[in-house]
Amino acid sequence: MGAAGSPRWRLLLPLLAAACGQCLSGGPRSAQRRWPVPYRRFDFRPKTDPYCQARYTFCPTGSAIPVMKEEDTIEVYRLQAPVWEFKYGDLLGHLKIMHDAVGFRSILTGKNYTMEWYELFQLGNCTFPHLRPGMDAPFWCNQGAACFYEGIDDAHWKENGTLVLVTKISGSMFNEMAKWVKYDNDTGIYYETWTVQASPGNKSVVWFDSYECSKFILRTYQKLADLGATFNKIQTNYTSIILFSGEPVYLGNETSIFGPAGNKTLAAAIRDFYHPFRPHKTVREFFADLWKIIDRVILDHQFYLFYNLEYWFLPMKFPYLKIVYEEVPLPIGSRTPSGV
Repeated sequence: MGAAGSPRWRLLLPLLAAACGQCLSGGPRSAQRRWPVPYRRFDFRPKTDPYCQARYTFCPTGSAIPVMKEEDTIEVYRLQAPVWEFKYGDLLGHLKIMHDAVGFRSILTGKNYTMEWYELFQLGNCTFPHLRPGMDAPFWCNQGAACFYEGIDDAHWKENGTLVLVTKISGSMFNEMAKWVKYDNDTGIYYETWTVQASPGNKSVVWFDSYECSKFILRTYQKLADLGATFNKIQTNYTSIILFSGEPVYLGNETSIFGPAGNKTLAAAIRDFYHPFRPHKTVREFFADLWKIIDRVILDHQFYLFYNLEYWFLPMKFPYLKIVYEEVPLPIGSRTPSGV
Protein backbone atom coordinates (compact mmCIF):
# COMPACT_ATOMS: atom_id res chain seq x y z
CA MET A 1 0.00 0.00 0.00
CA GLY A 2 1.01 3.61 -0.50
CA ALA A 3 2.77 5.96 1.83
CA ALA A 4 0.65 9.11 1.64
CA GLY A 5 -3.01 10.12 1.44
CA SER A 6 -5.36 11.90 -0.92
CA PRO A 7 -8.88 13.29 -0.44
CA ARG A 8 -10.02 11.24 -3.47
CA TRP A 9 -9.05 8.04 -1.67
CA ARG A 10 -11.37 8.82 1.26
CA LEU A 11 -14.31 7.94 -1.00
CA LEU A 12 -13.38 4.28 -0.71
CA LEU A 13 -12.71 4.25 3.03
CA PRO A 14 -16.29 3.27 3.94
CA LEU A 15 -16.17 0.45 1.41
CA LEU A 16 -12.73 -0.61 2.63
CA ALA A 17 -13.88 -0.58 6.23
CA ALA A 18 -16.84 -2.77 5.32
CA ALA A 19 -14.53 -5.13 3.47
CA CYS A 20 -12.20 -5.23 6.45
CA GLY A 21 -15.06 -6.26 8.66
CA GLN A 22 -14.91 -9.56 6.80
CA CYS A 23 -11.13 -9.90 6.87
CA LEU A 24 -10.80 -9.01 10.54
CA SER A 25 -13.56 -11.43 11.56
CA GLY A 26 -12.10 -14.36 10.50
CA GLY A 27 -12.11 -8.40 -26.12
CA PRO A 28 -9.43 -9.92 -28.46
CA ARG A 29 -6.95 -10.18 -25.65
CA SER A 30 -9.42 -11.89 -23.31
CA ALA A 31 -9.49 -14.76 -25.77
CA GLN A 32 -5.84 -15.46 -25.03
CA ARG A 33 -6.86 -16.48 -21.49
CA ARG A 34 -3.50 -15.59 -19.98
CA TRP A 35 -4.20 -14.95 -16.34
CA PRO A 36 -3.08 -13.04 -14.47
CA VAL A 37 -2.39 -10.44 -17.12
CA PRO A 38 1.40 -9.89 -17.00
CA TYR A 39 2.46 -6.51 -15.64
CA ARG A 40 3.94 -4.46 -18.46
CA ARG A 41 7.49 -3.16 -18.21
CA PHE A 42 8.86 -0.26 -20.23
CA ASP A 43 12.18 0.70 -21.80
CA PHE A 44 12.42 4.00 -19.92
CA ARG A 45 10.54 6.16 -17.44
CA PRO A 46 8.70 9.10 -19.07
CA LYS A 47 8.70 12.58 -17.61
CA THR A 48 5.75 13.37 -15.39
CA ASP A 49 3.12 15.85 -16.56
CA PRO A 50 3.15 19.20 -14.69
CA TYR A 51 -0.61 18.77 -14.17
CA CYS A 52 0.15 15.97 -11.70
CA GLN A 53 0.84 17.49 -8.32
CA ALA A 54 1.61 15.75 -5.02
CA ARG A 55 0.16 16.93 -1.73
CA TYR A 56 3.24 15.42 -0.07
CA THR A 57 6.55 15.67 -1.93
CA PHE A 58 7.80 12.35 -3.23
CA CYS A 59 11.03 11.14 -1.60
CA PRO A 60 12.02 14.54 -0.14
CA THR A 61 15.30 13.30 1.43
CA GLY A 62 16.17 10.78 -1.26
CA SER A 63 19.77 9.99 -2.16
CA ALA A 64 21.69 7.68 -4.46
CA ILE A 65 22.26 4.12 -3.28
CA PRO A 66 25.84 3.99 -1.96
CA VAL A 67 28.46 1.48 -3.07
CA MET A 68 29.34 -0.71 -0.10
CA LYS A 69 32.71 -2.29 0.53
CA GLU A 70 32.60 -5.92 -0.52
CA GLU A 71 33.78 -7.15 2.88
CA ASP A 72 31.08 -5.20 4.73
CA THR A 73 28.17 -6.97 6.42
CA ILE A 74 24.77 -5.40 5.83
CA GLU A 75 21.88 -6.11 8.16
CA VAL A 76 18.49 -6.18 6.37
CA TYR A 77 15.33 -5.17 8.25
CA ARG A 78 11.68 -5.71 7.49
CA LEU A 79 9.82 -2.40 7.94
CA GLN A 80 6.04 -2.11 8.08
CA ALA A 81 3.66 0.56 9.45
CA PRO A 82 0.04 1.63 8.92
CA VAL A 83 -0.60 3.65 5.77
CA TRP A 84 -0.64 7.40 6.56
CA GLU A 85 0.67 6.63 10.07
CA PHE A 86 2.34 10.05 10.12
CA LYS A 87 -1.12 11.64 9.92
CA TYR A 88 -3.62 9.16 11.38
CA GLY A 89 -1.46 7.10 13.75
CA ASP A 90 -2.64 3.49 14.06
CA LEU A 91 -6.14 4.14 12.64
CA LEU A 92 -5.58 2.20 9.41
CA GLY A 93 -3.43 -0.30 11.27
CA HIS A 94 -6.63 -1.56 12.92
CA LEU A 95 -7.88 -2.31 9.40
CA LYS A 96 -4.55 -3.93 8.49
CA ILE A 97 -3.90 -1.41 5.72
CA MET A 98 -0.12 -1.38 5.87
CA HIS A 99 2.83 0.17 4.04
CA ASP A 100 6.06 -1.81 3.56
CA ALA A 101 9.71 -0.86 3.23
CA VAL A 102 13.14 -2.40 3.80
CA GLY A 103 15.96 -1.12 5.98
CA PHE A 104 19.74 -1.64 5.80
CA ARG A 105 22.52 -1.15 8.35
CA SER A 106 26.22 -1.19 7.47
CA ILE A 107 28.33 -2.86 10.16
CA LEU A 108 31.50 -1.10 8.95
CA THR A 109 30.10 2.43 8.94
CA GLY A 110 27.15 2.11 11.33
CA LYS A 111 24.96 4.00 8.85
CA ASN A 112 21.30 3.07 8.36
CA TYR A 113 19.25 3.33 5.17
CA THR A 114 15.60 2.96 4.16
CA MET A 115 14.28 1.86 0.75
CA GLU A 116 10.64 1.85 -0.32
CA TRP A 117 8.47 2.09 -3.43
CA TYR A 118 5.34 4.21 -3.54
CA GLU A 119 3.18 6.64 -5.53
CA LEU A 120 4.61 9.86 -6.92
CA PHE A 121 1.27 11.67 -6.55
CA GLN A 122 -0.49 9.82 -3.72
CA LEU A 123 -2.68 6.76 -3.73
CA GLY A 124 -5.92 8.38 -4.88
CA ASN A 125 -4.34 9.62 -8.10
CA CYS A 126 -2.92 6.17 -8.82
CA THR A 127 -6.29 4.52 -8.28
CA PHE A 128 -8.63 6.96 -10.07
CA PRO A 129 -8.07 9.39 -12.96
CA HIS A 130 -8.81 13.08 -13.40
CA LEU A 131 -11.56 14.08 -15.84
CA ARG A 132 -10.12 17.25 -17.30
CA PRO A 133 -12.20 19.79 -19.27
CA GLY A 134 -11.48 19.61 -22.98
CA MET A 135 -9.96 16.14 -22.78
CA ASP A 136 -11.96 13.10 -23.85
CA ALA A 137 -9.78 10.48 -22.18
CA PRO A 138 -9.37 10.20 -18.40
CA PHE A 139 -6.03 11.66 -17.30
CA TRP A 140 -3.87 9.50 -15.03
CA CYS A 141 -1.18 10.53 -12.54
CA ASN A 142 -0.27 6.96 -11.63
CA GLN A 143 3.49 6.61 -11.62
CA GLY A 144 5.24 4.94 -8.69
CA ALA A 145 8.96 4.77 -7.98
CA ALA A 146 11.62 3.61 -5.56
CA CYS A 147 12.91 5.94 -2.85
CA PHE A 148 16.22 5.40 -1.05
CA TYR A 149 17.42 7.62 1.77
CA GLU A 150 19.81 7.59 4.71
CA GLY A 151 18.43 6.79 8.13
CA ILE A 152 15.68 4.60 9.60
CA ASP A 153 12.89 6.32 11.53
CA ASP A 154 12.74 3.83 14.39
CA ALA A 155 9.75 5.48 16.07
CA HIS A 156 7.69 5.45 12.87
CA TRP A 157 8.19 1.75 12.23
CA LYS A 158 8.25 0.46 15.82
CA GLU A 159 5.37 2.37 17.44
CA ASN A 160 2.52 0.87 15.41
CA GLY A 161 4.32 -1.50 13.07
CA THR A 162 7.36 -3.70 12.58
CA LEU A 163 11.12 -3.26 12.56
CA VAL A 164 12.80 -6.67 12.64
CA LEU A 165 16.03 -8.17 11.31
CA VAL A 166 15.35 -10.66 8.50
CA THR A 167 18.82 -11.45 7.10
CA LYS A 168 22.44 -10.37 6.74
CA ILE A 169 24.20 -9.95 3.41
CA SER A 170 27.65 -9.00 2.21
CA GLY A 171 28.56 -5.63 0.74
CA SER A 172 29.01 -7.24 -2.67
CA MET A 173 25.48 -8.70 -2.51
CA PHE A 174 24.13 -5.27 -1.58
CA ASN A 175 25.88 -3.73 -4.60
CA GLU A 176 24.38 -6.36 -6.91
CA MET A 177 20.97 -5.67 -5.42
CA ALA A 178 21.44 -1.94 -6.09
CA LYS A 179 21.98 -2.64 -9.81
CA TRP A 180 18.77 -4.66 -9.88
CA VAL A 181 16.85 -1.87 -8.10
CA LYS A 182 17.82 0.57 -10.85
CA TYR A 183 16.58 -1.80 -13.55
CA ASP A 184 13.37 -2.57 -11.66
CA ASN A 185 12.67 1.11 -11.04
CA ASP A 186 13.41 2.19 -14.61
CA THR A 187 11.14 -0.43 -16.17
CA GLY A 188 8.31 -0.87 -13.65
CA ILE A 189 6.67 2.54 -13.81
CA TYR A 190 2.98 2.45 -13.05
CA TYR A 191 1.31 1.83 -9.71
CA GLU A 192 -1.51 -0.73 -9.73
CA THR A 193 -3.71 -0.63 -6.62
CA TRP A 194 -6.01 -3.56 -7.22
CA THR A 195 -5.62 -7.30 -7.13
CA VAL A 196 -8.53 -8.79 -9.08
CA GLN A 197 -9.56 -12.41 -8.68
CA ALA A 198 -12.51 -14.70 -9.30
CA SER A 199 -13.37 -15.57 -5.71
CA PRO A 200 -11.96 -15.58 -2.16
CA GLY A 201 -9.43 -18.25 -1.31
CA ASN A 202 -5.85 -19.09 -2.21
CA LYS A 203 -6.83 -21.33 -5.14
CA SER A 204 -8.90 -18.70 -6.93
CA VAL A 205 -8.01 -17.54 -10.43
CA VAL A 206 -6.17 -14.20 -10.27
CA TRP A 207 -7.09 -11.94 -13.17
CA PHE A 208 -4.76 -9.03 -12.30
CA ASP A 209 -2.05 -8.68 -9.68
CA SER A 210 -1.35 -5.41 -7.92
CA TYR A 211 1.93 -3.55 -8.29
CA GLU A 212 2.57 -1.50 -5.16
CA CYS A 213 4.89 -1.13 -2.17
CA SER A 214 4.60 -4.66 -0.81
CA LYS A 215 5.28 -6.22 -4.22
CA PHE A 216 8.50 -4.20 -4.48
CA ILE A 217 9.62 -5.49 -1.08
CA LEU A 218 8.78 -9.07 -2.07
CA ARG A 219 10.79 -8.67 -5.29
CA THR A 220 13.70 -7.23 -3.29
CA TYR A 221 13.67 -10.15 -0.84
CA GLN A 222 13.57 -12.60 -3.75
CA LYS A 223 16.53 -10.87 -5.43
CA LEU A 224 18.52 -11.11 -2.19
CA ALA A 225 17.60 -14.79 -1.92
CA ASP A 226 18.75 -15.34 -5.50
CA LEU A 227 22.05 -13.70 -4.55
CA GLY A 228 22.45 -16.14 -1.67
CA ALA A 229 20.79 -14.49 1.33
CA THR A 230 19.38 -16.81 4.00
CA PHE A 231 16.34 -15.39 5.76
CA ASN A 232 15.36 -15.78 9.40
CA LYS A 233 12.27 -17.84 10.13
CA ILE A 234 9.67 -15.20 10.95
CA GLN A 235 6.11 -14.66 9.77
CA THR A 236 5.63 -11.89 7.21
CA ASN A 237 2.15 -10.64 6.29
CA TYR A 238 1.18 -8.11 3.63
CA THR A 239 -1.92 -6.12 2.70
CA SER A 240 -3.84 -6.64 -0.53
CA ILE A 241 -7.00 -4.87 -1.69
CA ILE A 242 -8.94 -7.37 -3.80
CA LEU A 243 -11.78 -6.86 -6.26
CA PHE A 244 -13.87 -9.92 -7.12
CA SER A 245 -15.23 -10.35 -10.62
CA GLY A 246 -16.09 -12.78 -13.35
CA GLU A 247 -13.73 -13.09 -16.29
CA PRO A 248 -12.61 -9.58 -17.35
CA VAL A 249 -13.44 -8.22 -20.79
CA TYR A 250 -10.73 -6.37 -22.70
CA LEU A 251 -11.98 -3.00 -23.99
CA GLY A 252 -8.98 -1.29 -25.60
CA ASN A 253 -6.49 1.48 -24.98
CA GLU A 254 -6.86 5.24 -24.88
CA THR A 255 -6.60 5.66 -28.67
CA SER A 256 -8.99 2.88 -29.61
CA ILE A 257 -11.65 4.05 -27.11
CA PHE A 258 -11.24 7.82 -26.90
CA GLY A 259 -9.53 8.60 -30.22
CA PRO A 260 -11.20 10.03 -33.36
CA ALA A 261 -12.31 6.56 -34.47
CA GLY A 262 -13.09 5.40 -30.95
CA ASN A 263 -16.25 4.01 -29.39
CA LYS A 264 -18.09 7.09 -28.14
CA THR A 265 -20.66 5.09 -26.18
CA LEU A 266 -17.95 3.14 -24.33
CA ALA A 267 -15.90 6.30 -23.80
CA ALA A 268 -18.89 8.02 -22.19
CA ALA A 269 -19.55 4.98 -19.96
CA ILE A 270 -15.97 4.95 -18.68
CA ARG A 271 -15.95 8.67 -17.97
CA ASP A 272 -19.31 8.38 -16.26
CA PHE A 273 -18.02 5.53 -14.07
CA TYR A 274 -15.00 7.51 -12.86
CA HIS A 275 -16.90 10.77 -12.29
CA PRO A 276 -18.03 9.99 -8.70
CA PHE A 277 -14.41 9.41 -7.65
CA ARG A 278 -13.48 13.05 -8.22
CA PRO A 279 -12.42 15.32 -5.33
CA HIS A 280 -15.37 16.80 -3.45
CA LYS A 281 -16.00 20.29 -2.12
CA THR A 282 -18.96 19.49 0.13
CA VAL A 283 -20.08 16.64 2.39
CA ARG A 284 -23.33 16.45 0.43
CA GLU A 285 -21.42 15.84 -2.82
CA PHE A 286 -19.34 13.18 -1.09
CA PHE A 287 -22.33 11.12 0.08
CA ALA A 288 -24.20 11.55 -3.20
CA ASP A 289 -21.24 10.17 -5.13
CA LEU A 290 -20.61 7.45 -2.57
CA TRP A 291 -24.11 6.16 -3.26
CA LYS A 292 -23.41 6.23 -7.01
CA ILE A 293 -20.28 4.14 -6.43
CA ILE A 294 -22.19 1.58 -4.38
CA ASP A 295 -24.95 1.52 -7.01
CA ARG A 296 -22.51 0.88 -9.87
CA VAL A 297 -20.10 -1.53 -8.21
CA ILE A 298 -22.40 -3.56 -5.95
CA LEU A 299 -25.92 -3.22 -7.33
CA ASP A 300 -25.05 -3.06 -11.05
CA HIS A 301 -21.89 -5.24 -10.76
CA GLN A 302 -19.75 -2.88 -12.86
CA PHE A 303 -16.14 -1.77 -12.59
CA TYR A 304 -13.79 -0.33 -15.20
CA LEU A 305 -10.15 -1.20 -14.56
CA PHE A 306 -7.15 0.63 -16.03
CA TYR A 307 -4.16 -1.71 -16.19
CA ASN A 308 -1.03 -1.56 -18.38
CA LEU A 309 -2.44 1.61 -20.00
CA GLU A 310 -5.49 -0.39 -21.17
CA TYR A 311 -9.10 -0.58 -20.06
CA TRP A 312 -10.96 -3.70 -18.92
CA PHE A 313 -14.53 -4.29 -17.83
CA LEU A 314 -14.97 -6.28 -14.61
CA PRO A 315 -18.33 -8.02 -14.07
CA MET A 316 -18.27 -7.62 -10.30
CA LYS A 317 -19.59 -10.29 -7.94
CA PHE A 318 -19.88 -10.97 -4.22
CA PRO A 319 -18.05 -10.13 -1.97
CA TYR A 320 -17.05 -7.35 -4.43
CA LEU A 321 -14.14 -5.95 -2.41
CA LYS A 322 -12.06 -7.20 0.48
CA ILE A 323 -8.90 -6.23 2.31
CA VAL A 324 -6.71 -9.15 3.30
CA TYR A 325 -3.62 -9.25 5.47
CA GLU A 326 -2.09 -12.59 4.63
CA GLU A 327 1.24 -14.30 5.08
CA VAL A 328 3.71 -14.45 2.23
CA PRO A 329 6.71 -16.48 3.45
CA LEU A 330 10.21 -15.13 3.11
CA PRO A 331 11.95 -16.69 0.10
CA ILE A 332 14.40 -19.55 0.02
CA GLY A 333 17.67 -18.72 -1.72
CA SER A 334 18.79 -20.37 -4.94
CA ARG A 335 22.52 -19.78 -4.43
CA THR A 336 25.05 -20.58 -1.74
CA PRO A 337 25.63 -17.58 0.59
CA SER A 338 29.03 -15.97 0.29
CA GLY A 339 30.89 -13.27 2.16
CA VAL A 340 28.69 -13.16 5.27
